[in-house]
Amino acid sequence: MRSKFKVRHLILGVMCLLYFIAYIDRVNISVAAPFIRKEFGLTPTELGLVFSAFAYPYAAMQIIGGWCADRFGPRAVLTVLSLIWAAATVLCGFAWGVTSLMVFRFILGVGEGGAFPTATRAFTFWMPATERGFAQGITHSFARLGGAITPPIVIGIVALYGWRESFIVLGALSLLWTVLYLWFFRNTPAEHKWMTTKELDEIGAGARRKLGQRGKTPWAELVRKMWLVTFVDFCYGWSLWVFLTWLPSYLKDARGFDLKQLALFTALPLLAGVVGDTLGGVVSDAVFRRTGNVKIARRTMLVIGLGGALVFILPVVGTHDAMLAVALLSASFFFLELTNAVLWTLPLDIAGAYAGTAGGIMNTGFGVAGMISPIVFGFLIQVTGSYSLPFAVSALLLAIGVVASLFIDPTRTVQDPAEADLPAAAALAPGVSGPARR
Repeated sequence: MRSKFKVRHLILGVMCLLYFIAYIDRVNISVAAPFIRKEFGLTPTELGLVFSAFAYPYAAMQIIGGWCADRFGPRAVLTVLSLIWAAATVLCGFAWGVTSLMVFRFILGVGEGGAFPTATRAFTFWMPATERGFAQGITHSFARLGGAITPPIVIGIVALYGWRESFIVLGALSLLWTVLYLWFFRNTPAEHKWMTTKELDEIGAGARRKLGQRGKTPWAELVRKMWLVTFVDFCYGWSLWVFLTWLPSYLKDARGFDLKQLALFTALPLLAGVVGDTLGGVVSDAVFRRTGNVKIARRTMLVIGLGGALVFILPVVGTHDAMLAVALLSASFFFLELTNAVLWTLPLDIAGAYAGTAGGIMNTGFGVAGMISPIVFGFLIQVTGSYSLPFAVSALLLAIGVVASLFIDPTRTVQDPAEADLPAAAALAPGVSGPARR
């Protein structure tokens, strides 16, 4: 019976649950915020401090978490990180004021900050190169889906029990995932008792490697070969944070939607992102399989994604039709998310056994964008009294990102003495080898 399914796809399913649950725990406070603010008598500034407490450790933990995953293995590291953010989520339900909320959100940022780079490291040996884009796409689709369905989940729990219980229930769900992950996941396919020789061959040479088969972390080479990817991730992240933080306010203030309409029209762009995340990875993998050229496969989706987001974001502020604005925003977010899977696949392509560290370096760009983008966007609105200039800044960064994407080269790989026979960008599936992989 076990020979009829792919163990790596079950592993992928477990990771999809990770991304889904992590995003719910990340954004649940925005839904519970009105109830929290009322109970504690928080000012808007205090509430803003609670929101931002997550972002700083999140950014700081990207490289730390990724390096730990490379060094100690994703099984141990992700178990610890998930326990941290699960505990922090539960603790939010026992908060007694603004200070405690900030501390617990800070701890949440520590736990979630290293989670995605660690998950990326987990894919290094588990997924063949021709399935990496799909793996990153489907997992991040679950993240967007988690963000989209958080409002009804949290509101439902709040309505039945209260806002505190919403954090306790969701934290308990994270703990259950940790148990599942620890029971089922192994650092490499060769360590998993359900693996077959056939599937090991399908994955490639990396499937039979041991965790310790890696050299000293080549920090200088990683930074040299990942900095441009990090910059493009910053350009991508700037617009993503705008959608995640300012979209409800824009639809309410600039388009006049009421609360019921906001619940629907805020979710539409996020749902479009669910499709974009998966499709971006699938198409990139398809191009890779068809051409054998990883450079074309990754660059193409970055340019199409960022370029499409730019094309549809520009007319948003100029249209007088509120429904058309929502449609344009949804289209822009769809194209923006086409790039997400590719950005997360590049650390695998470039860094191989150091993909955790490389993923942390890359996603630091997103973290820094999260610190700056919401504040700058709000400041420009306050100064100009309009959303035109803030959206123009986002469009400019998207255009810069398109140009920078043309220079990303995933064939410039980081070589590890322990994997001399397994170039990081070429842990390829059978049939893709030699000059064709370039």
